[in-house]
Amino acid sequence: MKRAVEMAISPEGNTRIQLTGEALKQAQSKSTQSRAALLPDVEAAFSDQSRTANLAAQGLSKINLPIPGFQFPTFVGPFTTMDARVTGTQNIFDFSVLRRFQASKVGISAAKQDLDTAGEQVAGQVARAYLAAVKADTDVEMAQANVTLSEAVLKQAENQKAAGTGTGIEITRAKVQLANDRQRLLVARNAGRTAHLQLLRAIGLRLDTELELTDRMQYAPVDAVTMEQARAQALQQRPDLKAQQDRESTARLSASATRMERLPTVAAFGDYGSNGTGFNNSLPTRTVGVQVKVPLFDGGRRDARREESASQYRAEKVRTNDLREQIELDVRLALDELKSADDEVKVAKDGLSLSEDELTQARRRYDAGVAIGVEVTDAQTRLERARDNQTEALYLYNLARLDLAQAMGKIRSLVQ
Repeated sequence: MKRAVEMAISPEGNTRIQLTGEALKQAQSKSTQSRAALLPDVEAAFSDQSRTANLAAQGLSKINLPIPGFQFPTFVGPFTTMDARVTGTQNIFDFSVLRRFQASKVGISAAKQDLDTAGEQVAGQVARAYLAAVKADTDVEMAQANVTLSEAVLKQAENQKAAGTGTGIEITRAKVQLANDRQRLLVARNAGRTAHLQLLRAIGLRLDTELELTDRMQYAPVDAVTMEQARAQALQQRPDLKAQQDRESTARLSASATRMERLPTVAAFGDYGSNGTGFNNSLPTRTVGVQVKVPLFDGGRRDARREESASQYRAEKVRTNDLREQIELDVRLALDELKSADDEVKVAKDGLSLSEDELTQARRRYDAGVAIGVEVTDAQTRLERARDNQTEALYLYNLARLDLAQAMGKIRSLVQ
């Protein structure tokens, strides 16, 4: 199980891990974009133009100058202009941009927690699929053991018939039991193949990969934990709660950024370059300035964005509270299931031991001629049911252990 979980949560493993990893990279890129608004924006440009102009279209041909013999030209050009220039702008005072950058940093933290959450959930999914595959393999083993037992009972009935102490109906009854057990073995093998395919899909391996499960269904006691201790650990360790808290913080900062859009903004700008008709006769020119923008009226768009961002923040707070309550519910249900499953394991163990003793005594009585074959068949049926009960009880117990670990946010540490 440990190896299966390691392969699934590797960067090239389960599809969900890969997608969540890409989401983290996208969040980091968005943060870089938000930071760019706080840094200088510098550009370089070069232009070389050959132009003509229709001065009459600008109304210049109607100007009368007091110069004898002068007539204002209608068409000028072609003439060449060259401009090589570096321009730059820098935000000096814009709190809304700063808040958005802070929100993007928290967004990266939320994306990391989402990746951690995906790791927990994928680990739980793979662990459950592995446990189901182990149970399926155990069912096959139990079904094969039942077939072996039925063959032995049939052989015993045939020996009793040959010795003159048995009847033909007992042989027929044993053959019917053997046929039923062989049918269950076929069903168990098919279920085992299905469980292996589902495990391969959960891990992210090719479906034609051959698997050999090294773990077996077993009972491992769990350290005692109270409801309050489990709840406290869950609230501290669950990565999905941390991710939701980060999303709430992101929404709060985004709402703050939207509110700050009503504040004035200050930016510096400037350019420096060479301008003229060519490189040989160009002159250096520059522009330096400060720009102040004061928002006055934009048709209500800013007010609408403020209401929207405030609503998004309130929605995230509701989701956070709901997740806290869901975590408490998960912990309570997991603890109840674990206690019930632990009791079922103990009862199933006792039932299996009694069923084995009953079958042993029934076969001895049958060999001694003081019992009929139906007692053996009935004891055999109860033993098979006891085996199934033990396998199911162990499966539910280990599943409850996984559920409790998932509820407390430590399933990967449990598996590994």
